[in-house]
Amino acid sequence: MNKMVFAKSNAKKEEPEDEMVIKKAPWKIIISDDEAQIHEITKLALSHFSFADRKLEFISTYTGLDTIQAITDNPDTAILLQDVVMESDDAGLEVVKYIRKELKNKFVRIILRTGQPGQAPERSVIVNYDINDYKEKTELTSQKLFTLMYSSLRSYRDIRALERNKVGLYKIIDSTADIFSRQSVDKFFSATLEQLSSLLYREKDAFMCDISKMVVKKQSTDKIEIISAIGEYANFVGQDVHKVLDTKTIDLLKESLATKKTFYKPGCCIAYFTTHSGDERLLCFKGSFRLSEMDQSLIDLYIKQISISFDNLTLYQKVEQSQQEIVNLLGTSIETRSKETGNHIKRVAEISALLATQYGLPENEIEILKLASPLHDIGKIAIPDTILNKPGKLDKLEWQTMMTHAQVGHDMLMESEGEILQAGAVISHEHHEKWNGKGYPRAIKEKEIHIFGRITAVADVFDALASERCYKKAWPMDKVIELFKEQRGLHFEPRLVDLLLDNLPEYLAILERYKDLS
Repeated sequence: MNKMVFAKSNAKKEEPEDEMVIKKAPWKIIISDDEAQIHEITKLALSHFSFADRKLEFISTYTGLDTIQAITDNPDTAILLQDVVMESDDAGLEVVKYIRKELKNKFVRIILRTGQPGQAPERSVIVNYDINDYKEKTELTSQKLFTLMYSSLRSYRDIRALERNKVGLYKIIDSTADIFSRQSVDKFFSATLEQLSSLLYREKDAFMCDISKMVVKKQSTDKIEIISAIGEYANFVGQDVHKVLDTKTIDLLKESLATKKTFYKPGCCIAYFTTHSGDERLLCFKGSFRLSEMDQSLIDLYIKQISISFDNLTLYQKVEQSQQEIVNLLGTSIETRSKETGNHIKRVAEISALLATQYGLPENEIEILKLASPLHDIGKIAIPDTILNKPGKLDKLEWQTMMTHAQVGHDMLMESEGEILQAGAVISHEHHEKWNGKGYPRAIKEKEIHIFGRITAVADVFDALASERCYKKAWPMDKVIELFKEQRGLHFEPRLVDLLLDNLPEYLAILERYKDLS
């Protein structure tokens, strides 16, 4: 199979200010015909053709099998000029059937060409095969070929844009459903950038800058960070624009920032906007385009909507932060009452999150566990000080009283509708259950115990043994390791013990990072 590239253009890093464009890849055209002369005539007739500032790239095939391989290797082919009669009388028709049914490629525009119309009557072919046009080779003059290519490429472009819109809209709906989750903001903004890009028929080269934390010193910007990006900028997320963008683009960003205005130039759009909370954002699109008034109106509408999303997210984060502070204060108050430091709950939270990550829990569950684990001993609020802080071993009656804290904590939190407090109820209730069913308060076993309870049990005991308490000294680490090996499959889930011991340096680092001050 021969492949001929008619025209390509290489993007330059620096271009004239009024032509800051990113050169686009050519449209791929497959010419499938067993006559070499047809290939040459077609290429010659279209040698100067372009559509939407994109040239053509020709791929020549001479058999049906070669054509199938070519379209398989190049699923982004825009047009297939397919001869009907090749190595067999219906080779071209078999190619069409394979592309639509087996490859499920509904995008490529297929134009059947035949020099023997009697072999495949037009009416029956149009009815029975998913093609987009049917032409006799003798009627395809240079002008008609030009018209055919133009209309077919326009159709292909619009269909792909609609598909991108559908995908982008799905991403927006999906990301909007959990926009207030910990990781959703990047997902939401990337999806909306793609959606806007598709609506404008643009290449997916766009980024959004966060300048809310920008420091201004002597009228010079200290940092403009890229917070979301698609296309060629996707790898620059989290980086300062001064380190990754060309000088002209940086100057345009600064101009928009200084004037606090949105402006449009050939090949570049810089949109400036602020949120109600005072944060500033810059949205940048670059490519080979000139934006119409309708395009600009769409961008303006997008900016208004995205600004609202920022405001909602900021509000939610403030509420979430307040909730986290309340949870931590509750946990710390219990630890202080039992003459332990608040660092215990920090260590338990970090150890639990690390175990959950290595266990493979979903990210949102890891975050909930980390936030809720400080509540594991909230029920101790009902335990008398004489028992809670007794320096020696508890007698049978005292121990029975101490064990009630698991049920008390559960009962305190179970009525809450907040997912963090609900998780806290589960953890409080089950972090003293044992893998072998000999724990309390319900003596449940193995996976009857919620994974949050199983993980917090390991984290709580590991930290308790390795730290000094009012009733004991800290254990040497080798003794801690020995106990976990002994209790593997008894007190603790075996897999969690393995994760702890196999990654021990990471857990020791947490103990060191949040160690108690003497």
